Amino acid sequence: MSKLKDNLIFKLVLAVAIGIILGLIVNETIIGIISSIKHIIGQIIFFTVPLIIIGFITPSITSLQDNASKMLAAALLIAYLSSVGAALFSMLAGYIIIPGLNIVDNPEGLRTLPELVFQLDIPPIMPVMSALVLSIILGLTVIWTKSKAINNILDEFHNIMMAVVKRIVIPILPIFIATTFAGLAYEGSITKQFPVFIEVILIVIIGHFIWLAVLYGIAGLISKENPWEVAKHYGPAYLTAIGTMSSAATLPVALESARKSPILDKEIVDFSIPLGSTIHLCGSVLTEVFFVMTISKILYGTLPPVSSMIIFIFLLGIFAIGAPGVPGGTVMASLGLITGILGFDDAGVALMLTIFALQDSFGTACNITGDGAIALMLTGIFKKEIKTDSN
Repeated sequence: MSKLKDNLIFKLVLAVAIGIILGLIVNETIIGIISSIKHIIGQIIFFTVPLIIIGFITPSITSLQDNASKMLAAALLIAYLSSVGAALFSMLAGYIIIPGLNIVDNPEGLRTLPELVFQLDIPPIMPVMSALVLSIILGLTVIWTKSKAINNILDEFHNIMMAVVKRIVIPILPIFIATTFAGLAYEGSITKQFPVFIEVILIVIIGHFIWLAVLYGIAGLISKENPWEVAKHYGPAYLTAIGTMSSAATLPVALESARKSPILDKEIVDFSIPLGSTIHLCGSVLTEVFFVMTISKILYGTLPPVSSMIIFIFLLGIFAIGAPGVPGGTVMASLGLITGILGFDDAGVALMLTIFALQDSFGTACNITGDGAIALMLTGIFKKEIKTDSN
């Protein structure tokens, strides 16, 4: 029984169940308190994210030495190709499947969450993208200048942030997940919105698993290792992503999951997993493409032209790299593409945000699980060079 209590998956599933039950039975006053707790815990988690990125990516870059520039370029290219590949796969499926669907829109009867009873804002010291750019620049310049003093400081900071992850972030994650699901249940999103779009959401989730299978299959071919030795450790990260709806908030658990794999290089894990949580959004991109096509059919009576979809997809892959790792980050970053290229009006944007929010947790789970495949690819590409440098 004690082992079960310490199991992260058990804690996450229990948090989801407790959150849904609370959301269905509590009154407006209590849900206001729960929402306030969620806000504060979320503020703490998101405050640590830029620090975690700096604490993990920068030391991992400095430890890679001459391989750093090449590995960064490889990671960016793989993340972009993964997102574009997932989007093209989703587009093809959309043109085949969507015309045969009977989709109902505009779910009604949702309750509005009350205002927070108390609010404590803890802004991060910098945006996620600023932390990512700082980590890359700092790591590369330390290598170029061979600064041992700064390198030692970065190693110490890495240890500090590892303690923050294990002793602060991971222990409060189940509470954050429980309060998130309590809010969804209170609003009625789970009981009313989900059934309206259940067909579309299930299709997208199946698409996520197909694309993950493709990614891990390619990673296995590149690394010549069994990709299951990585994927099987990602259960806690997948469930955390479902609960938090955020790659950034899931980052600490994703790092723990990847570190458990015996075939992944530790230095590459510390480099690629934080980086991937920021730039690799294959699941979110796959989802967004299928949903914009669905909404176009619902509101405007037709699917977007293939030429418009191709332009949208290749630009979306770039926008996804810079999208914030927070709930709905991919859609928010690409609203200009949705309105400018696909011609969505306010109703289309509102419906897009609504449907995307319903499954955002599953898209995030696909993103974060796919990062393990990228880490395996990079391990296969660079492991010989890393072993040579270490010797």
